Amino acid sequence: MIQFLSLKDVTAKYETEIKRAVNRVIDSGWYLQGKENERFEADYARYIGTKHCIGVANGLDALIWILRAYIEMGIMQEGDEVIVPANTYIASILAITENKLIPVLVEPDIDTYQLDDKLIEQAITPRTKSIMLVHLYGQCAYTEKIGELCQKYHLKLIEDNAQAHGCLFTEARGKGQEVSRKTGSIGDAAGHSFYPGKNLGALGDGGAVTTNDDELAQVIRALANYGSTQKYVFKYTGRNSRLDEIQAAILDVKLAYLDQDIALRKEVAKYYIDNIKHPDIILPHVSDWDSHVFHLFPIRTKRRNELQEYLTNHGVQTNIHYPIPPHKQECYKDWNLLSFPVTEEIHHEELSLPISPVMVKEDIILLVNLLNEWI
Repeated sequence: MIQFLSLKDVTAKYETEIKRAVNRVIDSGWYLQGKENERFEADYARYIGTKHCIGVANGLDALIWILRAYIEMGIMQEGDEVIVPANTYIASILAITENKLIPVLVEPDIDTYQLDDKLIEQAITPRTKSIMLVHLYGQCAYTEKIGELCQKYHLKLIEDNAQAHGCLFTEARGKGQEVSRKTGSIGDAAGHSFYPGKNLGALGDGGAVTTNDDELAQVIRALANYGSTQKYVFKYTGRNSRLDEIQAAILDVKLAYLDQDIALRKEVAKYYIDNIKHPDIILPHVSDWDSHVFHLFPIRTKRRNELQEYLTNHGVQTNIHYPIPPHKQECYKDWNLLSFPVTEEIHHEELSLPISPVMVKEDIILLVNLLNEWI
């Protein structure tokens, strides 16, 4: 059996250090908003390249609090519009509607699966206040054109970095100079998920917001702590959305190995791209290997169900990200008649192959051979 992702094996790589970190928390007697959170927030902010990191309960909450904070700060109000990719995990859109803002769905580029920057400007209206990028599958969605549009129309750039910890955007600065920034530090604020299956995953739920905006960080920290700016003093009607000390300690252990794990994922991805040779299979388009951390390895084929069944019958687990696009979900039934043909094509054809830092070479070779032999 080739597992899609063995969380047990991933955790085993750091088992000794994780157990030591958990025991340290247990022995401390302090389980929320303590030194472990402070340490991880500081280390993760340094890693991403921002002034602030605020640990929260999960990635969805991270996005919710960014938008809610902008509302509290008077930068947005109910009914304002947020441009968001039509092909994304539904959490990106849930965060917008949770705040009574209006999602404006824009198609992706069929080659990169990321928001098509050629289609954004025509979607901007006087009510548009933000663009929410989603670095889907672990690939950088930011382009310089998107940055220019945000400046031109005074839009907040929010990154959904749930799948792209450690991903880089590199831009030319003239005279042959290049500057690289990590996703999560490019926009005005970013939401991160530490769901166990992510490249940087906790042993439970967890999330964070990164930003360089002092006021935004202060408001988000309060909102995620019942709306409290000091104990028993509540400035906002917030919620309880905090990263606990055990998860923070575990994440700090795994953060030290994140770049190493990404390098291992890239080795798997490169072998796939160099060796999968099947006319019915479309491989990911990668123009810059620094701009992809391969949280997922999505292929496309018009015969997806046949291929998934074939691989299952040969002991290979696969997954579909995602079988139903957001605009076809029952929870957004008012959108069900909308047509986003590029998004729908991706969602009808996408199949995710196993990829992780613990895959063994024999399994990678076996899977490639199975794909090339598929009739």
